Amino acid sequence: MGMPDTARRYTVDEVLAFPNDGNRYELVDGELLVTPAPTMFHQVVLARMHAALHGYLSSRADVVALFSPADITWDREKLVQPDLFVIPAAEVSKSWTTVRTLLLAVEVLSPSSARGDRLVKRRLYQRQRVATYWIVDPNARLVEVWRPDDERPEIVTDVLRWRVAPDAADAAIDLAALFAGLPDQG
Repeated sequence: MGMPDTARRYTVDEVLAFPNDGNRYELVDGELLVTPAPTMFHQVVLARMHAALHGYLSSRADVVALFSPADITWDREKLVQPDLFVIPAAEVSKSWTTVRTLLLAVEVLSPSSARGDRLVKRRLYQRQRVATYWIVDPNARLVEVWRPDDERPEIVTDVLRWRVAPDAADAAIDLAALFAGLPDQG
């Protein structure tokens, strides 16, 4: 199979039938988003972010922090693979189809994913009422924080804070440490 036609509409079943060619295929309202395998730069930022969230959530049995590949679907025209996400432990099963509630979704920007992450997926996450969506921009050394009803993001450049539940303490992620030693992607 050659490269899929990105101008046509697809269903989740069609996308899941694509061969494993190293690309990430996501679907938002039938629109196919194709990104190449992540760079090492992307993965370093993702690993650091996961370590920070895992440490914050380690004492809680009611939630789980996971990372892609994952096939999160809400209907037959929506399939996303957030880089990192937090879900209720009650939704963990043998199948991704049980995941309905993203308490936090995180995307680390790459040059090939910026439009999809900032526009297409952000709008989807807001419509799906994802409680918090972080767009991590390593080049700009900042994080955009989006919530379902936001018209503009909160821009964080120093300490990123998040609370998994109203009665929980804040997670605090130092962005200088998160981006330390990373070159610009260019």
